[in-house]
Amino acid sequence: MASRSEEYDVVVVGAGIVGLASAYHILSQNPGCQVAVVEKAASAGQGDTAKTVAGIRNTFTSEVNRVLSETSIDFYKHVQDELKFDLHLELVGYLWLLTAELAKQFDSVIDRMKKDGIALKLWQPDQLSKMLPRSRIAIDSGDEEAKIMGLNSIAMGLQGLKCGTIAAEKLVEFYEREIRKMGGSILYRERMNSFILEPRPKLGLPKEPLVWQNAKVEGVVTTRGRIRAEQTVVATGCWSTDLLSHLGIDSHVRAKKRQVFALKGAGVSDLLFSKGFNEQGVLPMTLIPPRLIYMKPNRSEGTFWVGVSDYVGRPFTFEEEPAAEDDFYTYDIYPVLSHYFPNFKDIRPFNKWAGHYDLNTIDGNPYIFEDSGLIVADGTSGSGMMKADAIGRIVAAVQAGKDMATLYGGKHFKVAKLGVETRQVEPEEFVI
Repeated sequence: MASRSEEYDVVVVGAGIVGLASAYHILSQNPGCQVAVVEKAASAGQGDTAKTVAGIRNTFTSEVNRVLSETSIDFYKHVQDELKFDLHLELVGYLWLLTAELAKQFDSVIDRMKKDGIALKLWQPDQLSKMLPRSRIAIDSGDEEAKIMGLNSIAMGLQGLKCGTIAAEKLVEFYEREIRKMGGSILYRERMNSFILEPRPKLGLPKEPLVWQNAKVEGVVTTRGRIRAEQTVVATGCWSTDLLSHLGIDSHVRAKKRQVFALKGAGVSDLLFSKGFNEQGVLPMTLIPPRLIYMKPNRSEGTFWVGVSDYVGRPFTFEEEPAAEDDFYTYDIYPVLSHYFPNFKDIRPFNKWAGHYDLNTIDGNPYIFEDSGLIVADGTSGSGMMKADAIGRIVAAVQAGKDMATLYGGKHFKVAKLGVETRQVEPEEFVI
């Protein structure tokens, strides 16, 4: 290990989307603050940020969910429309295809979201059939394969309008550029080995800190040396569990594998450019029952990215370099996908990859909390991209010792709501 030692006001561990947004807002709110971001990879956003499908939406019943996502989306629109930095942000919508059972289950939830000002559009089965002529909106009563798989006719389409997709790599590029412009340092190829934990006051006793001493994290030890800092931000997603366990601190998250498969072909292109849903003339980000397989449109590539969240029977597991499984597409995704959308018949993935969700298994929202000189930001549960800007602002408020964070558009948010003991997050009811 190299012997060099540096000092900063704040060191941020992890140059994923949450770490970058946190460093950006710490610098924005405290000009002159000396901030370093430590990243083991050769460039930013190469961990789970690079594996995301980068869907963004505001369709939530929980106020916390809605505020974090909506203010972040508004900031991304500001970056693209006013700052003229192209994030490839496209509000093509999210389209949930609901069976009669699901439509009934969420009838009151949909009404509540409308009353909360969420822009929604409902599509009837006959409309969907006309706009998606090759799809199976209605399942024939004699369809034995559908019966075996438990597939039912689509009774309604629910489209969230302030929803869509963004290019993860472009948002990473924006934050990275701005961090450097404000004087922040990003230290690549620098893996964190351990935290610098020291007693206060330091007595020079063997094996300090001892259990009866107050201890504080004073920075990190990396493969290149020691980086001392007054405050250390841990924004490493699923990696935080292992890093924090060495300190005896609970990350409160579990790792769950996520897999994405890229598909293309003549029939796929026909479906992709379905008219009538949005001004872009493409199928929205579409979710189909019963497990909500998602289909992300990629207009410029003429492809779809498809995937589905893991379920009971799939373990919580962390892999340093997770790999997508061919069988997961063949047996878990393809039968349902091709049944509702015959466009995908005999289509095999031309590319595939896998990452993780850092799941907060209690309420699916991020944890942002302080402990012994650390600020931990994790548990984004698959919504890191859509909530990253708000999370970064809240981390910056915690770093500055503030009780309230100011989110984009002037919305005030009590930082304690995302803490551990002080947590105040309403249950999310739009969960399928």
